Amino acid sequence: MHLFAHPFSSFCQKVLIALYENRTPFEGRMLDPDHPDNLAEWSSLWPMKKMPVLVDGDRVVVETSAIIEYLAVAHPGLVKLIPDDPLLAAEARMMDRIFDLHVSVPQQKFVFDALRPESGRDPYGVQQAGEQLDTIYAWLDQRMAGRRWAVGDTFTMADCAAAPALFYADWTHAIPERSAALKAYRACLLARPSVARCVDDARPYRAFFPLGAPDRD
Repeated sequence: MHLFAHPFSSFCQKVLIALYENRTPFEGRMLDPDHPDNLAEWSSLWPMKKMPVLVDGDRVVVETSAIIEYLAVAHPGLVKLIPDDPLLAAEARMMDRIFDLHVSVPQQKFVFDALRPESGRDPYGVQQAGEQLDTIYAWLDQRMAGRRWAVGDTFTMADCAAAPALFYADWTHAIPERSAALKAYRACLLARPSVARCVDDARPYRAFFPLGAPDRD
């Protein structure tokens, strides 16, 4: 298998965590200006130019949640990222979407706005994104009280999504101190070997974080 990705990307990390959890063999295809052949092949495979993209033989799989679902079927391992229990599986998929859509998306609003020319920035949109993060932080804090993982008692695809989402969100719009359960969950995620590996692999690229990476984590 080949994974077209960049180690500093939160959505790439989500899939990398899933791969590392089950020690699934794959070849990384770095997406950066130093690897123009990879960029050209990636854009031909997926013209939307969103990463990551997984290639497994003749199959091309895009969108992070779909990639993790595909891996669970085509390359299952000891860590079942999608629970066998149908209700827990539905809950894992729900939480996966919550972390992607209600944590990662507003977090990236800050980042993308910082990359725009000054004249094209959207301060009101950034304000709205901050309000969205405050709302979901409070909801997640209540949900995570008394829990170790997002769903049930085991690490699932929801946690694959949560780790990079909360990692970067706390850099961008800090999780408040009062959200003790959510902060504890983030710390638990960062201690997971698969997540720690992603964080370490991305360290050389922290200077590229447009908001300025904090001197922590």
